[in-house]
Amino acid sequence: MKRRKLIQTAGLATAGMLLPVGYNSWVAQSANSKSDRQRLIVILLRGGVDGLNIVVPHQDREYYEARPTIAVPYPQEKNGAIDLDGFFGLNPKLKDLMPLWKQKQLAFIHSCGSPVAERSHFQAQDYWENGTPGVNKTRSGWMNRLLAELPEDRLTQALNVGVTTPYILRGKMAIASLKPGINSTAPIPTDRPHVNQAFSRLYSGTDVLSKAYQDGTKAREIILADLSQEMVSASRGAKNAKVFIDDATEVARLMVGNAKTQLAFMEIGGWDTHINQASTLNRLLPGLGQGLATLAKGLEPIFADTVIVVMSEFGRTVKENGNQGTDHGYGNAMWLLGGAIRGGKVYGEWPSLDQSVLYENRDLPVTTDFREILSQTLQKHLAISQDSLSRIFPSYKSSNKIDFFV
Repeated sequence: MKRRKLIQTAGLATAGMLLPVGYNSWVAQSANSKSDRQRLIVILLRGGVDGLNIVVPHQDREYYEARPTIAVPYPQEKNGAIDLDGFFGLNPKLKDLMPLWKQKQLAFIHSCGSPVAERSHFQAQDYWENGTPGVNKTRSGWMNRLLAELPEDRLTQALNVGVTTPYILRGKMAIASLKPGINSTAPIPTDRPHVNQAFSRLYSGTDVLSKAYQDGTKAREIILADLSQEMVSASRGAKNAKVFIDDATEVARLMVGNAKTQLAFMEIGGWDTHINQASTLNRLLPGLGQGLATLAKGLEPIFADTVIVVMSEFGRTVKENGNQGTDHGYGNAMWLLGGAIRGGKVYGEWPSLDQSVLYENRDLPVTTDFREILSQTLQKHLAISQDSLSRIFPSYKSSNKIDFFV
């Protein structure tokens, strides 16, 4: 087999040695890590999820006036919000998260978002992923820049659950990608004995390419060993929520195991609820809640060293539209889960939903920059220095006005 054909068969790329984890899934090794291996998982809900119907301000009367048909009922009413702190409540479809709330391992930051209001899904997502709101020419994602700032003391992997590299992980540092769903560990070309032998001979040297291939092969062996311990049941539905539950199980296994995975990114779509919002959230939220609970349970041995961030590019309008849905808004709720989180609390400056304070007379304002939450997480959880932080989030200086770490 010719060298060019071998490279095409295994899918090696020049942006870092990429080796498949499964069919259409790739591993890439970086030479950075942190000695204590604190973990960070970022989950992006693409489409602009309605934070007001997730973390429900049930004591703000304007909430019910603005949403006569889609508001989540008061606590104690049928299908009512689960009271959190006397003012905010959790959507009952997320009941699987309540144990984490009671254990103070779950927190929310309300009225959070980008300082640059953007109603386009694509542009807004770009700002959240590149970490430079208002700057369109940023070529790398903030998680890739983060990977470059981690101490160089042993191998690290940044894991992407997806078949293409998202903006947030784009950059000079190599990452790993795991194909979503249960087929992530399906056989790949290099599992065939003759192909494996050919590659082993071709990349048996000490040059950079050979070393990367050898490291990638070891990483694949570790990942497959971790994932084969308890494979997720094959009898699952095709819905995004079901896929997320399966993926959460695999990501937890990899982080708890020996795959040296320190950072991970996951994404779930389907949150653009212009029409019949209640039915969409009723369908999607249980899977999201179950998936996050599954992830936390799987990470139990290292949960004290893990932070999970859940975010979305923008919120929805305060007032429902004529189709029992909501349109693109502004301020939203971010979620934080983990053993190091001072949970059991809704953080942030709540502006009320009075018409006089709404952004452009229609949206929940942003009172906390999303980079404030991420900056504190990187500083206090991953021990990122101020100099490093300035490279990860250029032109942003943390205010430290919210302290949500133990």
